[in-house]
Amino acid sequence: MAQIHPTAHIDPKAEIAADAEVGPFCTVGPSVALGAGVRLISHVAVDGITEIGDGTVVYPFASLGHRPQDLKYHGEPSRLVIGKRNQIREGVTMNPGTEGGGMLTKVGDNGLFMVGAHVAHDCIVGDSCIFANNATLGGHVAVGDFAIIGGLSAVHQFVRIGQHAMIGGASGLETDVIPYGSVLGNRAHLSGLNIVGLKRRNFSRETIHTLRRAYRLLFAEEGTMIERVEDVANLFADCEPVMEIVAFMRQETSRGICQPGGAPEKEA
Repeated sequence: MAQIHPTAHIDPKAEIAADAEVGPFCTVGPSVALGAGVRLISHVAVDGITEIGDGTVVYPFASLGHRPQDLKYHGEPSRLVIGKRNQIREGVTMNPGTEGGGMLTKVGDNGLFMVGAHVAHDCIVGDSCIFANNATLGGHVAVGDFAIIGGLSAVHQFVRIGQHAMIGGASGLETDVIPYGSVLGNRAHLSGLNIVGLKRRNFSRETIHTLRRAYRLLFAEEGTMIERVEDVANLFADCEPVMEIVAFMRQETSRGICQPGGAPEKEA
């Protein structure tokens, strides 16, 4: 039987796993599902159509699944789905989706969301991501696996952040960040590859050197971006991480690609 503190308010319609724990002064709404081993430490508010995956721990004063901060939202039955084994620290907020964004906000597995982090409506966050204190996503942002968002950073709506990317602390990000990229600064610019992250995740020296060569070609001064992407695709077709960058840069975007020095480059 679930361990529910007597001061917690659980709607009878909520789905609570048998071994979940709901601590003091938590509130859980009628359309909430808490998976096996989920722990709400205390003063956690969960509402809306919200699913929290097995083993996720939510710390005091987090707010999950409440009405999106979007004036175009009119009560449609959108969802927030949070994966397994996440650590959601104090004061974190995550909002469900909207009709304009697919009706879903989704957070992957094994993430760490530090104090005051915010995942806005219609965001898709991958596995093993780290959001440092007060990192903030605007609506419709996509974040790849193993990405790190530095403390006090703000990400503009509709931005894409590739897997293994690093967003430096206190950055203001308006443009897409390539996989394995590292960016920093107010109106952030691309500062290179996330070499520290690559080494920590045991990418081989050969792969890192290949990524460096591809990076230099992608952001060289000669030719257009489209031409350089095609050149890199032909030269490094046998390197999977490089081809992940190529695939990312070929996708449609409303924000442009973050460039060394700051300004997004036109595609032609």
